[in-house]
Amino acid sequence: MKLVNLSDKELVTIYIKGDEIALQELVNRHRSRIYSYILATIKNKALAEDFFQDTFIKVIQTLKGGKYNEEGKFLPWVMRISHNLMIDYFRKEKRFRKVSGKSRDNEEYDVFSTIGYDELNMEERLIKAQVKTDVKELIERLPDEQKEVVKLRHYYDMSFKEISDITNVSINTALGRMRYALINLRKLVEETGVSLEM
Repeated sequence: MKLVNLSDKELVTIYIKGDEIALQELVNRHRSRIYSYILATIKNKALAEDFFQDTFIKVIQTLKGGKYNEEGKFLPWVMRISHNLMIDYFRKEKRFRKVSGKSRDNEEYDVFSTIGYDELNMEERLIKAQVKTDVKELIERLPDEQKEVVKLRHYYDMSFKEISDITNVSINTALGRMRYALINLRKLVEETGVSLEM
């Protein structure tokens, strides 16, 4: 039986029964996404590695303690653990910074529209880079809860279900935060006079 062919849920079950290699498969499977999320949040490689390790120490403690009950939702559960560890840390430091990354399309508002670089000449590339920078700066001016949802949705391509799992709010709350974020982004575009034309 190849572990790589098993679901997260099956691997968790096998690990709880004592197969340590099953956990290694889970770590390998999700390492990139979890580490990228942590690194983008705290922007410090050494600290990101510490948080990554701390996250899986917590995962191991929870699984071995028989307290895991998130059947079928292993990745959002692990990401919520890392999210909570970072919140706790930065609350102590009094400086919690949210996620950053690169955008993708948004159906409601064209702030995030992108064009492939191979289609652009140098001038257009510079304009496109400036637009991305301007948009990023506008996003940073949003209230923290709205900013977090925007970044998880557009930089990490997460569903609202995944966002609700990670941030520990209802899907409706996550949707509401996104709606208010888009309203506020429109206002900021008008107030700042930023041009979003490519």
